[in-house]
Amino acid sequence: MDRDAFAARIDHTVLGPETTPGAVEAALDAAAEHGMNACVPPCYVPEAAEYAPGVTLVTVCGFPHGQTAPEAKEFAAERAWRDGADEVDVVINVGRLRAGDDDAVADELARIVAAVPVPVKVIVEAPLLSVGELRTACELAAEAGAAFVKTATGFAAGGATVEDVEIMSEYLPVKASGGIDGFEAALSMFEAGADRVGASAGAAIVEGFDAEAVAASSFDPAEE
Repeated sequence: MDRDAFAARIDHTVLGPETTPGAVEAALDAAAEHGMNACVPPCYVPEAAEYAPGVTLVTVCGFPHGQTAPEAKEFAAERAWRDGADEVDVVINVGRLRAGDDDAVADELARIVAAVPVPVKVIVEAPLLSVGELRTACELAAEAGAAFVKTATGFAAGGATVEDVEIMSEYLPVKASGGIDGFEAALSMFEAGADRVGASAGAAIVEGFDAEAVAASSFDPAEE
């Protein structure tokens, strides 16, 4: 794998509560320069799509707690797509999941997936879940037709772990996100089975790319 192919698996992220239009433009500039995707807040999607049409544009839905009404999530996902988003990352309703209300979770996810013709990644917030709950979340996401499952928002305690990625990769392609701050951490996620990494440190991750380390690792994208 060369640096360009590696960079294409990175979603360079700017999602903090104080994110400004200028910060979004800076993230898009970095994404374009390094060959990454960019994940930006939904309010900036129209501007981002116009500013950097060559960058794969990701946004979020129901972020960061997943407690928005299902109808609102469905509308938000469709609006994001119409505004120019190429992918939508939606936060699962963790409270309903943990309460065992699987039907409600499944229905919500199915509605969102059906609302847009672009890949939907389901953020399961793995740090808050037991292993059993994590498996259930992944099963529901797969049944709903999601394209990916994603580890975390980064706003709850904890982030991506090798153990969680290994479990999640049994069900769907995985986007590892939360606390990934450099090339070595990103590579460990890919070795565990991740297909994508989301991080605010995207530029640093790509700049730290080490072809020899990738070649010596257990990560073999040809097998995916």
